[in-house]
Amino acid sequence: MTIISRVIVIVLDSVGVGELPDAAAYGDEGSNTLANTARAVGGLFLPHLGALGLGNIVPVQGVPPAVDPRASYGKMATRSAGKDTTTGHWELAGLILPRAFPVYPEGFPGDLIAAFEARIGRGTLGNRAASGTVIIEELGEAHLRTGRPIVYTSADSVFQVAAHESVIPVDELYRICRVARGLLAGEHAVGRVIARPFAGEPGSFERTPRRRDFSLAPTGRTILETLRDEGLAVVGVGKIGNIFAETGLTDSRPTWSNEHGVDTTLEVLRTCGRGLVFVNLIEFDMLYGHRNDPAGYAGALEAFDRRLPEILEALGAGDLLLITADHGCDPTTPGTDHSREYVPLLAFGTRLAAGIDLGTRSSLTDVAATVAEVFGLKWPVGESFYRRIVTG
Repeated sequence: MTIISRVIVIVLDSVGVGELPDAAAYGDEGSNTLANTARAVGGLFLPHLGALGLGNIVPVQGVPPAVDPRASYGKMATRSAGKDTTTGHWELAGLILPRAFPVYPEGFPGDLIAAFEARIGRGTLGNRAASGTVIIEELGEAHLRTGRPIVYTSADSVFQVAAHESVIPVDELYRICRVARGLLAGEHAVGRVIARPFAGEPGSFERTPRRRDFSLAPTGRTILETLRDEGLAVVGVGKIGNIFAETGLTDSRPTWSNEHGVDTTLEVLRTCGRGLVFVNLIEFDMLYGHRNDPAGYAGALEAFDRRLPEILEALGAGDLLLITADHGCDPTTPGTDHSREYVPLLAFGTRLAAGIDLGTRSSLTDVAATVAEVFGLKWPVGESFYRRIVTG
């Protein structure tokens, strides 16, 4: 049997591949981030993802099914309630959530905001569900005048705090968000508190790259902790450290763009030993999905595809590469929030079987179960597909 010594999981944040059976309950009927984006731009040019088998998972305009896919392929359903980043990543790591994180479509309760304001020593603006770019344009001038941070949420379980870097320095914004994180517990335990620094002048505000997520620590054990406790490397690239509140990681490498994420992944592959490299590439979701920008989304997919050969060339004989996603964020639908979708699964290794149809997996926890089996461990949930892709 082929011996795998390292697993690399790359999450293309929000690259969903079609609505889940319960999508209607989330208002997401018809969502298919990948296929709808391709259709909106007249087809995608993804020769390297296509060669792996991306077009074998679902029909994608411009990405025909490969006759001899270089990878094994399939798609996975989310069993947890919810459709947010934290839920998706935690399930990939083996943790299923029976209840969705709380959401606040009408804004946060007055007593909670009052307690927050008392602890940070400032009043706030906003406190409603809104697009981040829109609410900054609407309230940015008042923020400059009053010094009050802008608080807002979305359809996801998030408490977001926006502040101009010249009014509230980024380190102070981070402190404010840590205060919020401490308050948001129990019934108000949102998945993430997000610092949203911005710059510029009224009419031309821009969010800066120094966003930071302050996530709820995982509510149960994940495969990350199990691997770490076995003495294996567990390296998070991108916002993985934030998503897991640094739990279970032996090294965390924050990044500020997809390009930087790929560069950092290549650096880690040159030095990391036996273990797991867990990567999140955020720009699909953050810059394009939430802004209903299919052209930008398509461009980001094609940019990643151009870098993919570098990743494949950096893999050793004992490496298993898994490319997947955490949820959808269809840029062609009227809303700007995440969508309840299947996520793709591509499994590649130079000594592993190729062209295996892994089918429709019932849970993202199959990734955790597979990682566990790679390293001779057991995981209580999910079904490993490791033996299906091993040769020899």
